[in-house]
This record gives sequence, structure tokens and C-alpha cells, in this order.
Amino acid sequence: MAELTTVARPYAKAAFEHARGKGQLAAWSSMLALAAAVVDDAAFKQYIARPTLGAAEQADAVLKVVGDRLDDDARNFISNLAANKRLAALPAISSLFEALRAEAEGAVDVEVTAAYALDDAQTQALARTLTEKLARQVNVSSGVDASLIGGAVIRAGDLVIDASVRGKLGKLRATLNT
Repeated sequence: MAELTTVARPYAKAAFEHARGKGQLAAWSSMLALAAAVVDDAAFKQYIARPTLGAAEQADAVLKVVGDRLDDDARNFISNLAANKRLAALPAISSLFEALRAEAEGAVDVEVTAAYALDDAQTQALARTLTEKLARQVNVSSGVDASLIGGAVIRAGDLVIDASVRGKLGKLRATLNT
């Protein structure tokens, strides 16, 4: 996975710079997500992995599936990826593009895993607090993990805040064992 990310990073940056220069970040985001979904499909992966298929045929296959939902620049991008044997990196490129877009737009995706389901008021209060603390627009998604016992674990990029009972018990156990 790390190797694929390393391969995908320069393509994601190039796509991001191009899209930002043209003021089309949202459009490129959706075009890359669509192309990534096509390339990530198991049956399609098997089809384009055939050794008899050249780079041009691989690009044509992707472009036929997406139809007219890509502009000319995105079509050229897909063709260049195929020519450089990088179509498999499209899902990683799309993911990295989204991260660059969120950073540029001053937003961050936050994943909250709580012991119990959060209601709308709790989610909104958490989003307001995190927006103040992180000084960025926060997009909150939440999940439930009963093994946390109580509290929540918040993930925002590299930042992890473990305010769960399970986490606190683990810290207590580590302290007692030392």
C-alpha cells in the first residue's frame, strides 16, 4: 500500500494543481472518484489486467465505461496513467486528491467512534468544538464500537484523541505494570 501511495502522490499533486488552477476542484474530485471506482471494480481489474491489452486499449476501456462524464483534461489524465501503467493507482490518486482538496479548503474529515450512537445534537456540538480546536471546517462521520465501554475515539488525519473508557483502562494497566 505504501508503494502505491508513493506512486500515486505525484499524479494526485499534478491533478490537484491543474484543477485548482482552473477552479475545478469539485469537478475533478467527482471525476477522479468515478474513474477510481471503475478501475477498482474486481471484474474490470481482471479485464484490463489481460496481457494482450495495451495501454491505449486500457485507457479506451476506462473512458468507454465513464462515458462523457470526464472532460478532455481528465480523459488525457486517464490516458497518461494508462501509458505509464498506473491505472491501478487511481483509487490512491483519488484519495490523495481529496486530502489535498480538504487541506486547501481548510476542512478536515473527522471520524468519531463512540460506545453508543451519537444523536444529532451531540454530533453538532462535537463538530463545533472540533472546529474551534482544529481551526478548520470539520466534517464529522460517526460509528459505534461497544467494546469502547464508554466515551469515544476521535480521528482527524494523524491526530487521534482516545477519550474512551477502554483507552483509559489500557493506560491505567500500563502504568500499573511499570
